[in-house]
Amino acid sequence: MVSSGKSATVALKSKGRPARKAQPNTGTGAKVAPQQVVLLSGGNPQIPKGYGDAPVQAYINAMPGWKSETGRRLDALIEHIVPGVKKAVKWNSPFYGANDDGWFLSLHCFTKYIKITFFRGTSLRPIPPGASKHKEVRYLDMREGEFDEQQIGDWIRQASLLPGEKL
Repeated sequence: MVSSGKSATVALKSKGRPARKAQPNTGTGAKVAPQQVVLLSGGNPQIPKGYGDAPVQAYINAMPGWKSETGRRLDALIEHIVPGVKKAVKWNSPFYGANDDGWFLSLHCFTKYIKITFFRGTSLRPIPPGASKHKEVRYLDMREGEFDEQQIGDWIRQASLLPGEKL
C-alpha cells in the first residue's frame, strides 16, 4: 500500500458528552480525503455505506490504536487468499465477498477487540470460538497481539469457498 501522507481526523463520540477529537491515525492506506470520522460506541468508525476498496480503507484508517494496523493485516491477508475479493462498508463494518453469492466475513471494532464475523462459521474447521444467536454464524474476538495468521488465513480460505450471506 502507498501512504497518502494524510489521514482522517477522528472524533470520539460518547453517550451524553460532546464528541472530542482524537489524534489522527498516521497509518498507511489508500488515499482518502481528510474528513472528520466519528468513532461510535466502542471506537467503531462511522463510515458511509459504500462499495469497493476505498470505503474499506477509510474504515481501516479510522480504526483507533492498534486496531488500524491489525485491520490492514487482515485486509491484506484476505486479498492474498481471495484474489478479486469484493469489498463494501455496510452498517459501519467492512464486508468481504468471494463471488456473487454474498458475503463471507465482516469486521467490527469494539473497545478492546476486533470482532471477525464468519457468516457460515459453523461450517469451518475448527469452528471459530465465538457462538452467535444465529445458527450458522461464528465469531473471533481478536485482541491486541492475538493475530494467528495461519489459523485466521485457513478460516478465510474455507469461508470464501462457502455460499455467501445475502445482506
